[in-house]
Amino acid sequence: MSSLGNILHPERFQGAKKTDRYFEGWYFKLVSRDERHTIALIPGVSVNREDPHAFIQVFLSRAETDGTSLSTRYLRYGMDQFKFEPKRFSISIGNCAFTHESITLDLADPSVDLRGTVSFSDFVPIRKTIFMPNIMGLFGYFSFMECYHGVISMTHMLHGKLLLDGETIDFDGGKGYIEKDWGRSFPRAYVWMQSNHFTAPGTSLMFSYADIPFLGMYFKGLIANLLIGGKEYRFATYNFARVVREDVRDGSVFYRLKKGCYTLEVDAFSDRQIGLASPRNGRMVEQIKEGLSGVIRFRLFRGKKIIAEDTGRHAGIEIMKRKNADE
Repeated sequence: MSSLGNILHPERFQGAKKTDRYFEGWYFKLVSRDERHTIALIPGVSVNREDPHAFIQVFLSRAETDGTSLSTRYLRYGMDQFKFEPKRFSISIGNCAFTHESITLDLADPSVDLRGTVSFSDFVPIRKTIFMPNIMGLFGYFSFMECYHGVISMTHMLHGKLLLDGETIDFDGGKGYIEKDWGRSFPRAYVWMQSNHFTAPGTSLMFSYADIPFLGMYFKGLIANLLIGGKEYRFATYNFARVVREDVRDGSVFYRLKKGCYTLEVDAFSDRQIGLASPRNGRMVEQIKEGLSGVIRFRLFRGKKIIAEDTGRHAGIEIMKRKNADE
């Protein structure tokens, strides 16, 4: 079982004692102030006996006159090039470093040249209690889950510039978001979405609804965290929220969630996706589809009264359907 310190701080590297069938990856999303460039960086490790390695996935989204262009790169490193600090959130892969305070990139690969430093300020972590030590609630204490999820910052400000294939991208005044996953495999079916580019400043939403294996069975696990004006509205399986309506189609989803007197409706769509590597039993051999230019609309009710509604841009959206009923 993970130490209490690691449970309370899921941003730290969790896999120091893992030798097989294990992955861990962090998700850094950066949107430039002019909103023309979105870069998602996924540093991580794939721990297994067949093909152990560290990696950095680079996911690029750029607004063009005729729409949004997407591209990805998967850069491999030897496990000896992955370093971490056990008591704080600090990892490095090759010449790249990732911490609470900043990222420093020095990627000189034939497929992508990306260099520079972007620092973070005004972090907004999630609310924690003894019953909710991290975004997974009480499930965060269990040591046998297939996949764990951590939210490091719901939203924060960016400072600095990156040089991408000779082009300078200015992130001063831009917005960032950080989360992570670790364990053996991604869920067999799930919907995930995130945006912190709503009309109201400081509003941010992350949502995950997945098939969760548990003690030889499966259940549908919900985590939705909505931040409005500094107040957090959390809808999760562990706090007895429930999904009362679900409509999943190719590239779009609709959910209605209930918790006590609150109802949250989430309507999201993404018209462009691209493949990203994802884990199965620690090996990065699966592929998921994600877009970075999606749109999320929400309405929050108290009783029958709408108390907040907004539309978010630059949304990350993943829709992974179960392949067949026998899996």
